[in-house]
Amino acid sequence: MLVVAPVELQRAPVRLVPLALSHEDGLRAAAADGELWNLRVTSVPEPAQTRAYIEQALAHREAGHRLPFAVLCSSTGSVLGSTSYHDIVPAIDRLEIGWTWYARRVQRTAVNTTAKLLLMQHAFETLGAKLVGWRTDNYNFASQRAIERLGARRDGVLRHHALRRDGTVRDTVMYSLAAGEWPEVKAHLEWQLARPR
Repeated sequence: MLVVAPVELQRAPVRLVPLALSHEDGLRAAAADGELWNLRVTSVPEPAQTRAYIEQALAHREAGHRLPFAVLCSSTGSVLGSTSYHDIVPAIDRLEIGWTWYARRVQRTAVNTTAKLLLMQHAFETLGAKLVGWRTDNYNFASQRAIERLGARRDGVLRHHALRRDGTVRDTVMYSLAAGEWPEVKAHLEWQLARPR
């Protein structure tokens, strides 16, 4: 049975560490790089809501259904963004990766691919997950492309599924990757990170 506990994961250019209140200033600065809270299809906190965002993530961790991380630059220690394991279902060895966002300056770099490789590798190879899932807003096309580049399969759409912060209701696009698919996906992600740019 899946037992998800706080852990640090590292591979240049990132280090994933358990999210803490001490990351508040760094998260606020990362979100300010691009004013990411203005994107209606993400969960990035507004500056004044950063502490509450962290407190909610920590409450979810205490409840056992989320493990939030701060994503740090492995060379400088600066906060680049955040990501989480969430919707953890130990009885069927399933979890999802989400609540992911990064400062604009590191979007479309090796940061996301590396962070997701670390999270998937830990989920499948250490935790024994049978399936890793993702979900995103039906209008978050950048997120959908990023999830598909990771090798996840689109499962379908949950219609009228969740509230956005602006009060509208979104459809949710669901993706997953099964344990048997992981070796090929891992090889492809390693190739993506190693190839010349």
